[in-house]
Amino acid sequence: MRMIKWQNGTVLTPDQTKLPLQEVTLKITTVDQMCEAIKVLRIRGAPLLGAAAAFGIAIAAYHSKTQSKEKLLSELEDAATKIKLQRPTAVNLFWAADRVLAKARAFIGTTEELKAAVVEEAQKIADEDAAQNRAIGENGAALIKDGDTVLTHCNAGELATVEYGTALGVVRAVCEQGKKIKVIADETRPLLQGARLTTYELMRDHIPVTLITDNMAAYVMSKGLVNLVVVGADRVVQDAVFNKIGTYGVAILAKEHNIPFYVAAPKSTFDLSRKAAEIVIEERKPEEVTHIAGVQIAPTGVKVYNPAFDATPLKYVSGIICESQIYYPKDFAKFGPNFQL
Repeated sequence: MRMIKWQNGTVLTPDQTKLPLQEVTLKITTVDQMCEAIKVLRIRGAPLLGAAAAFGIAIAAYHSKTQSKEKLLSELEDAATKIKLQRPTAVNLFWAADRVLAKARAFIGTTEELKAAVVEEAQKIADEDAAQNRAIGENGAALIKDGDTVLTHCNAGELATVEYGTALGVVRAVCEQGKKIKVIADETRPLLQGARLTTYELMRDHIPVTLITDNMAAYVMSKGLVNLVVVGADRVVQDAVFNKIGTYGVAILAKEHNIPFYVAAPKSTFDLSRKAAEIVIEERKPEEVTHIAGVQIAPTGVKVYNPAFDATPLKYVSGIICESQIYYPKDFAKFGPNFQL
């Protein structure tokens, strides 16, 4: 199922803040609406953010009234700048915006043809993501045996991508091959993407899933209930994988219990020109921690630290599942600006 669609200047996508209790479709027609949806996590998940960024620029092009190519390019630059300011950690957002802008800058043709080319490029990014996720699923399925139980953290499923999912794409591919597996989903505080979104997806698709709180992962692993861990990623750098806060802890626990820890991510999530120390980790508002579903659970005025992501050093990663292959530790040692993905 497509999570984001272009329809004559309108972007259609689920409002993920309403799930699992309500299924509401957003109808986005302005750059400001797209920025708001990204900022408050109506749209979330690194690959989906890439497509959303591209479609946000496409909205600017489609609805522009100018007949000046130079003015249109300026409007597209402004749209990209606004979109990039919304979330600093997931690299797909920046990658997609820059790709659409590069296409626009290099385009030779009329203003109307340029507008159409921008929309076409955004759609191409979305189509590519859908295909890449299915390839990731097929590559990762080989790692999972019949009867295995997979633990996952946060939501790296269909909702986080254009279609099919990354970590959950691997799970889906395994099930499509006829293997009988089970999933354990961390709730993923503070915004409960595992509880709200991952379980919603898996139950909808009739894939057996058990929900646990984040602080149960060590106990569950110690009981031998987990065969491997598969998570998604928001950015892969030379020495680490950035993903939802709590991923680092899961990776350490997996290492201690001799459980393989895999990351599933398309190549658009790789940022091998940088190291972990150079990446800005988004910090979000205190209310996400002090409240659950609008209900206050902590004393008024308590100090809160709320980073949205953490960095898992590559020494804890058994492999990174991409659309072309699986990268292993022998490959990690070569990661750098000149590494050929």
